[in-house]
Amino acid sequence: MEHSVATATNKPGNRRSAHRYALLGLWLLSCCVASAQSRDTLQLAQRVLPQAQVEIYKQTGPTDLRASIIYPPDNQPGKTYPALVFFFGGGWVRGRVTQFEKACHYFADRGMITIAFDYRVSSRQQTTPFEAVQDARSAMRWVRKNASRLGIQPDRIVAAGGSAGGHLALATAVLDLIDEPGEDQSVSTRPSALVLMNPVTKTTVGGYGYERLGDRAESLSPVAHIRPGIPPTILFHGEADTTVPIQNAEEFCERMQAAGNRCELHRFAGQKHGFFNANQELNQQIIDLTDQFLTRLGYLLPKTNTK
Repeated sequence: MEHSVATATNKPGNRRSAHRYALLGLWLLSCCVASAQSRDTLQLAQRVLPQAQVEIYKQTGPTDLRASIIYPPDNQPGKTYPALVFFFGGGWVRGRVTQFEKACHYFADRGMITIAFDYRVSSRQQTTPFEAVQDARSAMRWVRKNASRLGIQPDRIVAAGGSAGGHLALATAVLDLIDEPGEDQSVSTRPSALVLMNPVTKTTVGGYGYERLGDRAESLSPVAHIRPGIPPTILFHGEADTTVPIQNAEEFCERMQAAGNRCELHRFAGQKHGFFNANQELNQQIIDLTDQFLTRLGYLLPKTNTK
């Protein structure tokens, strides 16, 4: 039987047929490889900011987490700048670093080094919000540890974010018990100021994420960890937000002020969750208000009248 099979495949017609099947198999394999490479390229593109200097700030398992860095136009060796770092929103499930691309370029032009950080999310790495918090705190440690090399003033690092990204920015200031195991905790994660767009400030009952977090909700809830000494905070929130109710933002600011912390809440009538993503006019208004906030803190020079 083995001999007859071998003889049959050696006939000219069968050899041509086998050759065609081999070519077809190679073509299908190349298509699969190209498709996988295309998916990898797309996923990488979603995790970096165009026109940015990209560095890996953390490696965890098979995942390289990237920092997309935009420098001021007048960036010079030996000169240092304040920094503004951004965490994208997406419910700890999805999201892209390009969410704050406009703000990154604007504030770089104003004289800050801006960084958009990638972090683990459940749709890509099958992780929980706790790993996202660990990554945000790792990101702040990376900035501070590399401040001299990057030209960043280590005492002027502002954390910003929207929705779940706003929660991560807050986490760098208040969630001190959620760190990557083995990380050097002598390096502070505390930002100098906070800029928050409809942030998740509460994860317990009445807040966002309680159903997912259950009995671990309070450990991840910033409002439950407010104390004196939290950095100055500016917060932007839509009054028609049904994902993160504005009452959460009001409670957060009230508790901040009661603890002696500075907190500014800017309300936007009729606006729903994530309004700053879709409405370019309001997006620019938030950028302008943030500019004024950072100027008052001394991180930006006042704008000059160009007329």
